[in-house]
Amino acid sequence: MNASDMTNDQKKPDATAPRGPLAGIRVLDLTAVVLGPVATQVLADYGAEVIKVEPPEGDLMRANGVSRTPGMSSTFMNINRNKSSVCIDLKAEEGKAQLRQLIGRCDVLVHNIRIKAIERLGFGYDSVAQINPGIVYCAATDFGEGGAFAGQPAFDDIIQGACGLAHLVGHESGVPDYPPTLLADKIAGLATANAILGAIVHKVRTGEGQYVEVPMFETMVAFTMTEHLGGHGFQPPIGDAGYARLLKGGRKPSPTKDGYIALLPYTEQHWKAFFHRFGRGEFIEQFNISSRIERNKNIQAIYAELRNITARYTTKEMMDVCREMDIPVAEMYSIHTIQTHPQVQSTGLFQTMTHPTEGDVVTTRPTALFSRSPASIYKPAPRLGEDTERVLGSRSVKCSN
Repeated sequence: MNASDMTNDQKKPDATAPRGPLAGIRVLDLTAVVLGPVATQVLADYGAEVIKVEPPEGDLMRANGVSRTPGMSSTFMNINRNKSSVCIDLKAEEGKAQLRQLIGRCDVLVHNIRIKAIERLGFGYDSVAQINPGIVYCAATDFGEGGAFAGQPAFDDIIQGACGLAHLVGHESGVPDYPPTLLADKIAGLATANAILGAIVHKVRTGEGQYVEVPMFETMVAFTMTEHLGGHGFQPPIGDAGYARLLKGGRKPSPTKDGYIALLPYTEQHWKAFFHRFGRGEFIEQFNISSRIERNKNIQAIYAELRNITARYTTKEMMDVCREMDIPVAEMYSIHTIQTHPQVQSTGLFQTMTHPTEGDVVTTRPTALFSRSPASIYKPAPRLGEDTERVLGSRSVKCSN
C-alpha cells in the first residue's frame, strides 16, 4: 500500500466518531498556547477523545493570528481540531468540582501549567491520582522540576535562546537570532505527545497510570546538540562543539540563473557524478573526494565550486540533470507557494473543511499514515465552551464569546 492509497480516507473530514489507533482513550486537556495543544492535537488526530478545558476568557491563542471572528484565529484552529471545548472556572469551587468529575472519567490528563500553580489549584499529581489512580498524568514544563531553574517561566523565544538554538541560527553574523517559526513549542509538543503515547502503552500492558514530565528546555538542548556535540561528545573533549559541515561549509541554498535550489550531493558517487557531468572532473582529485574524512575537511571549497556551477544554469536545468543522476535536489518553495507543491497536492496534505461559524478553513491533515486505523479530521476546532453542556450536563460559566 502506498501513501496515496492510505490517504484516501483522509481526503475529506470525517464527521463520525474518531476511529484512529487511540479510539476509546479519553484525554483531559488543560493546556494552552502552542506546546500543549500541538501535543493533544496529535492524540486527537489519532482518535482519542480530547476534552479541552478553557477558562472563561479562553485559550490565549484564540486571539493570536489572523481571524474572521474574535476567538477563532487560524493558528488556534490549526492546533485544536478534533477537540471538544469545555469552559470551566478553576478559581471557583464549582469549577474545581466539575474538573474532579472529569478526572474520574479520563485516561490521560495533560497540562502546561506551572507545577506550584496547579498544586495550589488542587490538581497536582498526588491529588489527581487519589481521584483516578490509573490516570496518565503529563506535565509539560518549561525547565525540569529536578533542576536549578525549576518553576522559571518561559516561552518559545526564551527556550530557543537558552538552549543554544538562537546562537546557532546567528552563528555566521555573530548575532543570535530566532528562526521565524515556533520551533521549541512545536518540537516539545511532539515530544510530549510521544511521551504520553509511551505511558498509554505501559498502562495498556500493566493497568498502571504514572506521572510523566516533559521539560521544554531539556528537550530542546537534546534536540539542538544531537549533531552539535562534536568534540564535546568525548570526555575529555577532543575538539570544539559543533557540526562543521553545517557551521563552516556551508550548506546553503544554491543559486541558479532564475532563483535557488536545495542541492546536496552527499556520497562519493554523488560528488563524482556531479563534477564529471559539469566538466570539472579535476575537483575529484583536488578535493580528495574518494575519502570521506578528507572531503569533509575541504567541504567549504567544495560547496563554493558547486554554487559556481549551479549559478550558470536555470533551476529547471539543474533539477533535470540532478534528478537524472539521482542526486538529492529540490526547488525552493515559500510559505506563500507551498500549497502548490506537486507532492503536497498529490497527497492531499492541505484540506478545506467547513467550520460552522468560520466558513471554509484550510488545515493540514494528519501526516502519519496508518493502514488499519487511519488518523483523520472529524471535527473542526471548537468555539469557546461549545461542548460544556454536553460534557458536564450544564453550562454554569459564562464564556467571553
